[in-house]
Amino acid sequence: MRSTIAVVSGWIFRAYWGISFRNNMKTTFLILLTFLAASVHAANWPAWRGDAAGSGITTETNLPLKWSDTENIRWRVPLPERGNSTPVVWGDRVFITQAVTPEKRRTVMCFHRADGRLLWQQGVVYDKPERSHKTNPYCSASAVTDGERVIASFGSAGVVCYDMNGRELWRRDLGPLDNIWGNASSPVLHGNLCIHYHGPGENTFLAALDKTTGKTVWKFDEPVWNTAGRTDGFEGKTNGVVGTWSTPIIVGGELIMSFPMEIIAFDPSTGKIRWRCEGLNPLVYTSPIAGDGVIVAMGGFRGNTVAVKATKQLWHQVRAKGGIGSGVIKDGRIYFPTSPIACLDLATGNTLWDEKIPGAKGSSWSSVLLSGDRLYLPLQSGDVVVVKASPKFEVLAVNSLKEKSNSSLAASNGELFFRTEQTLWCISAGKSSPPTR
Repeated sequence: MRSTIAVVSGWIFRAYWGISFRNNMKTTFLILLTFLAASVHAANWPAWRGDAAGSGITTETNLPLKWSDTENIRWRVPLPERGNSTPVVWGDRVFITQAVTPEKRRTVMCFHRADGRLLWQQGVVYDKPERSHKTNPYCSASAVTDGERVIASFGSAGVVCYDMNGRELWRRDLGPLDNIWGNASSPVLHGNLCIHYHGPGENTFLAALDKTTGKTVWKFDEPVWNTAGRTDGFEGKTNGVVGTWSTPIIVGGELIMSFPMEIIAFDPSTGKIRWRCEGLNPLVYTSPIAGDGVIVAMGGFRGNTVAVKATKQLWHQVRAKGGIGSGVIKDGRIYFPTSPIACLDLATGNTLWDEKIPGAKGSSWSSVLLSGDRLYLPLQSGDVVVVKASPKFEVLAVNSLKEKSNSSLAASNGELFFRTEQTLWCISAGKSSPPTR
């Protein structure tokens, strides 16, 4: 990756001196810098949902449209056991978080993107009890990387930082977590900070850690939310579950987090609250999404949906049709997983369409990936549906790998990386009969 940047930077330097003097220097240089930024963004997928904004959007438009377990597969590698985390990609390396239950270990696995060979696997041992749901294995949080370090949240086992060769740089024990459904929030990088949500359960907080040392820069202790009289924690049952599994996002210089009952925006550098908006329900799965100056947060399982513009509530839906996976915003419309996918008008919240996919199996716990006008959504069956991002519903493809999955897709250099229950896949157009390493 660094060599790519060096080559492009050299080209920019020569273009700047050789071309810009004959044209408008400032305009030419800005165009070339934009080209460099787009190239770097396209090459890497360094965080869950691709970036600190949690957008789920890639600038790449040459991703595979159709594949199977034997067609358009560059490589596949077996994994030790189930997991829900999504791969992250930097340069020639692919990282996933992975529990190894018989050894009571929680690990990061690093693969070579060219052929899928395992480069290293490092982790920690945690032998104390920690509850989770059978559908949510340990290490559900995805890792995050800046090309120099990779950071992973291991729940009660803490947060651990490795260099790109697997050497441990620091480790933080932030205390045990206890929730019947476990945890899943992924870390986010912002400048020199690693933003980490340690929850849900008791001892729950949002914190900024120095990414080079792991030391706490600021900390926000989550309030005890007033859910008295609420029965919408889960499927309308009394004494419903209270908690959030959301990953925070950073947009417009603000750190935004979907908590139980409300959305809160912070100054990411100091942790100071900038604004807050009530309207969510006690149970939140999805991460907030942003687009066209609007923030949208959705509660889990018949929870509420809140849209915020300029710190004011734009619209509010009670017992809306949200779920576990997060959506995307494009051209004034919201696309998000339902049964399995729906489209809302961003300005009003009105439903434009809500459709099942003919020929596809199962519902979805995964998040949407947007590439150009294509929406990619994995289903729990292992099918990945591709739908057009349009006010009119249109299915473009249904692809099956014949293995169950709760993970989301990562995009990098024209390829898709996907985790199923038993396998990590590299999906690449024009490849077939892949080796299993």
